[in-house]
Amino acid sequence: MTENSFGTGQANDNALPDPATLSYEQARDELIETVKILELGQMSLDESLKYWERGEALAKRCEVLLDGASQRVEEAIGSRQGGNASSPDAQSEQ
Repeated sequence: MTENSFGTGQANDNALPDPATLSYEQARDELIETVKILELGQMSLDESLKYWERGEALAKRCEVLLDGASQRVEEAIGSRQGGNASSPDAQSEQ
């Protein structure tokens, strides 16, 4: 093996990172690639199912991260409006 080689060339369960360790952008990009691969339809049923399961896990990771970001935005808006509760604009929005 040369020093420029990575891994053994054999796929296994650890070949791809755990979706829980991926950032939103990483999970989204891998999900896009997974969908492209599935759309080609050039693999066996077992391979397709593995890609489908991976895609489901990636989609769930994206959903969790988006939910967390949404919650942070809502909290930031709430804390900002909480400080302006006596203003007429804050009262008219309620």
